[in-house]
Amino acid sequence: MIAGFDLAAPLALLLLPLPLLFALWRQNAPLAAAGLRIPAAFPQNLAANPGLRAPSSRDLFLRWFAWLFLVLALAGPRKLAATPALPASGRDIMFALDLSGSMVAEDMVMGGKPITRIAALKKIGAELIRRRAGDRVGVVIFAENTLAAVPLSFDVESVSRSLDELTIGLVGRSTSMGVGLGLAVKRLADSKSPSRIIVLMSDGGNNAGTQDPAGVAVLARSLGMKVYTIGLGPNETNDPGDDPESVDFEALENYAKLGGGQAFRARTGEDLEAAGQAIEKQMAGEALAPPTIIRRDLWFYPAAAFLLACAGLVAVRRGRR
Repeated sequence: MIAGFDLAAPLALLLLPLPLLFALWRQNAPLAAAGLRIPAAFPQNLAANPGLRAPSSRDLFLRWFAWLFLVLALAGPRKLAATPALPASGRDIMFALDLSGSMVAEDMVMGGKPITRIAALKKIGAELIRRRAGDRVGVVIFAENTLAAVPLSFDVESVSRSLDELTIGLVGRSTSMGVGLGLAVKRLADSKSPSRIIVLMSDGGNNAGTQDPAGVAVLARSLGMKVYTIGLGPNETNDPGDDPESVDFEALENYAKLGGGQAFRARTGEDLEAAGQAIEKQMAGEALAPPTIIRRDLWFYPAAAFLLACAGLVAVRRGRR
């Protein structure tokens, strides 16, 4: 490979000496025992007809020229170019989002205005995902059932837009947090990334499903993952008062501790945004991804030269006749 160029099929160059080998074989091939009587007038007609003479040097040159560029076109020359190195951390991040019925509670505040928990999750979650350029990001949603809404992807813009399509009731109304967390772990289990992170965003405790979130968090840590949790809602279960939509932050804090991460409390939209920024700071710094090699096909240039040589051969033979 020459710097900046290579061939798609370099073995095609082995065809170059083929006409020469064929000519040598014909020259050294044994003559047949039987002969053919040639009329006496035939050599005279051959000498008188320029089109039947032996090929001229110009004719031979055009033949070899055409053959050379035909073989070169078959070899598939390509120009190589490298894209600039892009920032890539090597992280794989799964967002496990709570879509249970309590997420419709309009008890959070953002920009001085009341906002539902699901609206705050969508807004801040989308912004957090959008800032993850260079990472592979996926989304798991859970309530009574679980669903891998978005597979791991570098297209963080598309992943962030997918949050707009999430609706309460899509996967039930209760909270099967253990199963949702388990699905996020499963999605990261086959990843070869050195940094695998789960961000669990929920407003309640585990009240459905058969899996214990604490056990899943321990499993995630044993597999080299980290679990971060964000509790959504103004009140906690241990606060005075009787709020049926209170957040079991003590449980979320325990899951994060068992998962080797950290828990964050989000009573308002601003708290949720601060939690996202805090998680970002705890993630490893960025590195440069290897540049991508782009190949531009150039075979049509030698193919055009081959066609020109063929046209030249035709013109030379017509001129001789």
